[in-house]
Amino acid sequence: MSRNASQLERLTFFSDAVFAIAITLLIIEVHVPHINGVADALYWQALGELGPSLFGFMLSFLVVGMLWMAHHRVFGMLHDYSPRLMWPNMLLLMTVAFMPFATSLMSSNPLARVPELIYASTLLVAGLLQHQLFAIALREPYVRTDVPAEEVTAARWRSWGLPTASALALLMAWFLPGYNNFLLIGIPILTRLYAAAGRRHALRQQAVAGT
Repeated sequence: MSRNASQLERLTFFSDAVFAIAITLLIIEVHVPHINGVADALYWQALGELGPSLFGFMLSFLVVGMLWMAHHRVFGMLHDYSPRLMWPNMLLLMTVAFMPFATSLMSSNPLARVPELIYASTLLVAGLLQHQLFAIALREPYVRTDVPAEEVTAARWRSWGLPTASALALLMAWFLPGYNNFLLIGIPILTRLYAAAGRRHALRQQAVAGT
């Protein structure tokens, strides 16, 4: 294994570890209720009060999971390493590590404006950092030669999905805090739309170049 390939592997393994720890810490903020009694109604009531925390856990788990899947997909396209990847990747991981706190703050204060603004801002920063990271990574000579050009473009465009959804959620948080989180459910749809648009754009460029 070349030195560059070894460095790329170490960067990937370290990133995977941070994603795994952050996504696991999300559930730690959902505390088991302590109930004095054995009546079923008491337990159902206590579990119902955990609703915002469970919603925050599931939402953040899916968002962090999508960040990891995109990271995994893009780094799987690479065969070479550049030191320029280090700082954007580290800043992205710092934002991911902050997610359990932002999630706990948001889910512990449902319908409060400031926690929602912080949560949506955290997602926006993570999305923009990931877009910057992918813009640096998906360049020659770092991308594997067997990866189609349209898939590289699709991966670049796909990374606009999270910034778009979180920016809309951030704006909506000022007027309808709490309900703005439902916009984040559209992230998978946005990423697919961006990827499809990027793929079509690349194929059109190839067709023009071939004429």
